[in-house]
Amino acid sequence: MSKIGKREIIIPQGVEFKLSGSKVEISGPKGKLALDISPRVEVKQDAGTIKVLAKGQSRESKAMWGTTRSLLNSMVLGVSEGFEKKLEVVGVGYRVAADKKKVTLSLGYSHPIELPIPEGLEVKVEKNTIAVSGADKQAVGQFAAVIREQRKPEPYKGKGVKYADEVVRRKAGKVMKAAG
Repeated sequence: MSKIGKREIIIPQGVEFKLSGSKVEISGPKGKLALDISPRVEVKQDAGTIKVLAKGQSRESKAMWGTTRSLLNSMVLGVSEGFEKKLEVVGVGYRVAADKKKVTLSLGYSHPIELPIPEGLEVKVEKNTIAVSGADKQAVGQFAAVIREQRKPEPYKGKGVKYADEVVRRKAGKVMKAAG
């Protein structure tokens, strides 16, 4: 039995759930998301709740049971509350600017890096903090990872792009031995 798959998903006020065949559409105040359901699981809707059931006892159907429940729960949370990832840019001369369509990063290279913002996401820049938000958890995390990948934090001075809650383990630099 899947511990996660057994739990019901409660549909909050203002969120609309549609099930048609093997496709699920969830819409709410923050947006609209869709998911194709695996043929190994079954999704049922009761009054205000969603229940996911495994078809059969195979290993694959049990695995998809919990996965599908987690994906649906993330979709419900995304369209009702939204998701956000914060990144910090650390380093002298490192700058960030954003407009509606792109994020421009100056990270010590000879050229600025311009990244187009994916549809459905919103990027806010305040000093050297970047906030990526949206309804799709996977898209928010992926775009935050793409930004971080441009200059990962290095262990000696801590310069680079890091998540706000990330701890960068610092290394000691060169140590001079005393002559004598």
